[in-house]
Amino acid sequence: MNKKVVYTSNPIAGGLQGTLRMPGDKSISHRAVMFASLANGSSRISGLLEGEDVLATLAAFRAMGVKAEGPEQGELSIEGVGMQGLQAPETDLDMGNSGTAMRLMSGILAAQQFASKLVGDESLSGRPMRRVTVPLTAMGARCATDDNGCPPIHIRKVDRLEPIDYKLPMASAQIKSCVLLAGMYADGVTSVTEPAPTRDHTERMLNAFGYPCVSEPKGDGVTTVRIEGGGELQATDIDVPGDISSAAFFMVAASIIPGSDLTLQHVGVNPTRTGVVDVLRSMGASIDFTNPRDVGGEPVADIRVRYAGLKGIEVDPKYVPLAIDEFPILCVAAACAEGETVISGAEELRHKESDRIAAMVAGLRAVGVDVEERKDGMKVSGGEIEGGTVESFHDHRIAMSFAIAGAVCKTNIIIDDCSNVATSFPNFPELANSAGMNIEH
Repeated sequence: MNKKVVYTSNPIAGGLQGTLRMPGDKSISHRAVMFASLANGSSRISGLLEGEDVLATLAAFRAMGVKAEGPEQGELSIEGVGMQGLQAPETDLDMGNSGTAMRLMSGILAAQQFASKLVGDESLSGRPMRRVTVPLTAMGARCATDDNGCPPIHIRKVDRLEPIDYKLPMASAQIKSCVLLAGMYADGVTSVTEPAPTRDHTERMLNAFGYPCVSEPKGDGVTTVRIEGGGELQATDIDVPGDISSAAFFMVAASIIPGSDLTLQHVGVNPTRTGVVDVLRSMGASIDFTNPRDVGGEPVADIRVRYAGLKGIEVDPKYVPLAIDEFPILCVAAACAEGETVISGAEELRHKESDRIAAMVAGLRAVGVDVEERKDGMKVSGGEIEGGTVESFHDHRIAMSFAIAGAVCKTNIIIDDCSNVATSFPNFPELANSAGMNIEH
């Protein structure tokens, strides 16, 4: 049973200063654990995010016979069992709060010679999973959700999977990755066509582990990704960059708190993840990438952010899939900007750890911000944030967003139920306070 965690975020007088190292990228950490477990040989992972979500993925593979040492201070060694080496788990596989883990694991487990059951916490148990069971069933998998299309996912053994050419009904890296991972076990070439760019960590990491995965741009943002079944993953060492989704909280904080000058070190700047930077820059933010480099197939840079008076904008819907996890904190930026900010084309936000449109509208109203809820987004009128008490709705990104907002409010902001912050950013309050924030927890 998680302890009740409450944040009180107080206004601060000065700006944020210093150099911070972000926790490891959650998306890349999940995939590193998965691919290292299925590889031939021993892989060493450094910079791993030791949040509850990633630890749940690691625990699942340990339950299927994978041996791992660590993690300790981000260092983890995994002895891979090969593509066919997983063993039947004796219990349900608990994915905790992680939609990424559940959807990607479905693709791997759909091809195994044993039955399995994927379960999650209260929040995950309400998230849509037919979006992965439908294409997996088309490949010959035997998997089912509950009557509402939500977890648990029951997976029964099959002898083989068939390749498919799948057109994603929405831009989703999780669905794309699920089908590609199942495609590694299919008899032939599986292709996935996405209607708009999504994060490509799976494709990059497959290639890093020696498993060819080819992306073919079709124009207008449409891309087809192909993978041929029957290959092998070869062990490799992975250095996980800092998570840009975590860095986003500090990018917004430094942009809205006068006098701030903050450098965020070793952050992944994969172009399929930098939509948040593009949106903030279009609002007038001062964000510079320095010391660019390539680490394990992923572009990395240090990010310097200085205070800038932000302006309200109409957010281009093309940025939605490129900044899907950053919209809660972008709503805080909008609340502090001059004028109106309109977010549209973002209905997918209603299917995250919480209904993030409804959660942010409720929270912003509770702290005195003028906001209009819309089916696929919202309109935020910028101005002063009064303060008050907000509900996190069991969502780590909602909790951290309002913790940042507290630095510039008139009184303070009390955020109820912040235990889920540990899923993605275990030391968030301590790191924020080290830069000049005042968050009590």
